[in-house]
Amino acid sequence: MTCLSRCLSLALLVCCMACSPDKPKFNSIDLTGADYAQGFEVKDHNGQLRTMADFKGKVVVVFFGYTQCPDFCPTTLTEWVQVKKSLGDKGKQLQAIFITVDPERDTPELLKAYMGHFDPAFLALVPSLEELPALAKSFKVYYKKVAGATPTSYTMDHQAGTYVYDTEGRVRLYARYGLGPQAMAQDIAKLLN
Repeated sequence: MTCLSRCLSLALLVCCMACSPDKPKFNSIDLTGADYAQGFEVKDHNGQLRTMADFKGKVVVVFFGYTQCPDFCPTTLTEWVQVKKSLGDKGKQLQAIFITVDPERDTPELLKAYMGHFDPAFLALVPSLEELPALAKSFKVYYKKVAGATPTSYTMDHQAGTYVYDTEGRVRLYARYGLGPQAMAQDIAKLLN
């Protein structure tokens, strides 16, 4: 390779790098372009059928859990409250959605009260027992009923991360449990800008 061809190759590389937009760096796992977790069509705790299109213009965070969860679920919802507050006025553009993996016990009334404990604007989705397996599979979410001492004292093993969607309803990020509200707020702020 001659000096001239090396210089031309280097110049072409620099031009290509200058033309490509900087891809934002996230604290969460970047899922941009993923072919799963594409949305839902499920009733919320108010009985209204919901889809991702209902939240266009907002960053949506989707978390699977259940109301009797002793640790992951209340911690995650508390962190989303902190994220929303830390965003100030932009917090109005954050929609948290909790999808129950325990529709046997998580009635719409119970879920409405549970969401209200954290933030009345947060929504819970209530898939039927028949809808839940396909919905969880479409999100690649693990859940399993674990027997307790009595038929109603069971627990639910479940995945504890959160899917994050941009303002156009596209899945963009997966926030692992334990990432923390500050790191999550930074990611949400980037998606809102």
